[in-house]
Amino acid sequence: MSRHRTRTRPPVTLALPALLAVAFLLLPLVGILTRTEWGELGAHLTSPGVVEALRLSLFVSLWALGLSLLLGVPLAWLLARVPFKGKAFVRSLVLLPMVLPPTVGGVALLLGFGRRGLLGPWLEGAFGVTLPFHTSGAVVAATFVAMPFLVISLEGALGGLKQSYEETAASLGAAPARVFFTVTLPMVAPGLIAGAALTWARALGEFGATITFAGNLPGTTQTLPLQVYLLLQDQPEAATSVSLLLLAIAMAVLIALRGRWTGTPVARTPAEAPQPPDETAAAALEAERTPTAPPPATLPFAKAAAGDPASDLAGAPHDDGRWPLHAVVTGFNELTLDADPGTTIAVVGENGAGKTTLLRALLGLTPRAHAELRLGDTDVTALAPHERQVAWVPQDGALFPHLSALANTAYGLRARRVPRAAARREAQQWLDRLGVGHLAARKPAQLSGGQAQRVALARALAARPRLLLLDEPLAALDQTTRARVRHTLRTHLAGFCGVCLIVTHDPVEAVSLADRVLVLADGRTLQDAPPAEVTRHPRSPWVARMLGRNAWPGTASADGLVLAAGGRLVVAEALPEGSPALAIIGPEAVSVHRDRPAGSPRNVWPGSVREITAVGSRLRVLVGSAQAPDLVAEITPEAAAELGLVDGSEVWTSVKATEVTLVEL
Repeated sequence: MSRHRTRTRPPVTLALPALLAVAFLLLPLVGILTRTEWGELGAHLTSPGVVEALRLSLFVSLWALGLSLLLGVPLAWLLARVPFKGKAFVRSLVLLPMVLPPTVGGVALLLGFGRRGLLGPWLEGAFGVTLPFHTSGAVVAATFVAMPFLVISLEGALGGLKQSYEETAASLGAAPARVFFTVTLPMVAPGLIAGAALTWARALGEFGATITFAGNLPGTTQTLPLQVYLLLQDQPEAATSVSLLLLAIAMAVLIALRGRWTGTPVARTPAEAPQPPDETAAAALEAERTPTAPPPATLPFAKAAAGDPASDLAGAPHDDGRWPLHAVVTGFNELTLDADPGTTIAVVGENGAGKTTLLRALLGLTPRAHAELRLGDTDVTALAPHERQVAWVPQDGALFPHLSALANTAYGLRARRVPRAAARREAQQWLDRLGVGHLAARKPAQLSGGQAQRVALARALAARPRLLLLDEPLAALDQTTRARVRHTLRTHLAGFCGVCLIVTHDPVEAVSLADRVLVLADGRTLQDAPPAEVTRHPRSPWVARMLGRNAWPGTASADGLVLAAGGRLVVAEALPEGSPALAIIGPEAVSVHRDRPAGSPRNVWPGSVREITAVGSRLRVLVGSAQAPDLVAEITPEAAAELGLVDGSEVWTSVKATEVTLVEL
């Protein structure tokens, strides 16, 4: 389906100068093309002096590229990833050769590395190395002016790479060097290749710094640009031919890069993969009915059997294979967390409550909070993230796009030095257990949302963690897929011998997956109780509303509650007078009337309908009132039709005193 774009007619005041700029840049190139003696081109380019200069240029530019990669890649990573004082100064140093006149750069190199420079006498005395007027000097000069192109291009690519990929790799047990070479570099490869190509092209065309620092010695430092300079004096036709060669090389590099040197990735539209049968609704029902494989405790959760290749796993547990959790978190989060093996804890709270900060503190990935963490018999507080055996599944899954589903799942095992064949075999077993084994060869871009989440979960479980952290793992899924993945997750967590924390905003997830619900507010524990207790007596208005209940804060009085927003609420069982409390009212307990009700209700308020929404087979009616906070009632569609409810309808709401639950805060 074609997309029509509106064509904007540019104003003449802008179009004319733009065309002049294009002509200004194009005219010199046209001059080279028109003045080239095409019949003599071959003879000019194959003359001994030009061939020797070309050979030397290639030698110098390739060595300059190698030095730039060796020094520039770590520097780009440092600038992109590590905060430190003086970063702006270091970046200015990187950019300086790009704006410095080349001859000034050559003078600076002489004063730094020359025989009378700062470092030159030491290099000559200690190593017998003399850089000026030597081929090595030409390499140094080319590296000096060309390396910034690599650093800037790669830093831009690194800056556009989400750190969740690297953090996830670390949580799977990969050391920083392994993360860099197996995740970071492959993912920024386009930026690296673009920077390397620009660096090589710039080194190939270097003139000013080379002639100033290394001289113009035939066969030693006389590169192709210097050869052009000499030919221009005696053989201008030959100089034009050699210039055309350099121009062709430069244009070829730029055309091949197609704008990638800016650090902005070229948009790619992946071929749409055919949807496998398991994404249909029928397959979803079949997945629910199919008996699940035995709990995987026999593989990664239990202690590795003697003689199993996996038993040589670095950092394998030496305890009984069950890992209780004890954590004391300080900083933005202030809480103590204890849990027995096999416990799943749902972490809930409004935005900014500290949920993700808690997970990152347990991972050792944030300075905002610090966790004194003990897993089983091991205190891992002082260990680096990759040594803690704490696996993390971020909200987007963070599957490595350059690896297949199988390679993604085996990543944590390979990071812990499990042999390749054993790691891939175990990874395949995990994918099979989670119903995506037939997708092992696919890349993440070829997976649907539900498939990708199951692969991410398989990868975390296969890494043999002692603590599993899931950050809204089902948030991006549709309802059908979410139900299936939730069922799969619940099944496999049943065999987990560690502790699992799940950050969620979904009350169904919290109730169906968790043994406990941890409610956070401003980084502190507001409530830590079984789901049934939190459902009956939520201590947070936000949690009560998340669970679909009305929650009104206030102060306990003799007969009920003085509401914080004004008004009174009568209850059957009052709390000690003066204590802060939260009134919980179920939507099903709210009655809606067109006229003021008569009879037993003690709590009656007039109001108007603000919104009507469908929830399953029932309707939720939001009623606003000047005498009470907003109130949600749940009624049947038949009742709504009988009452003639529409947005703006004037109604009365009532709640019996026995239907109100007070929770002391």
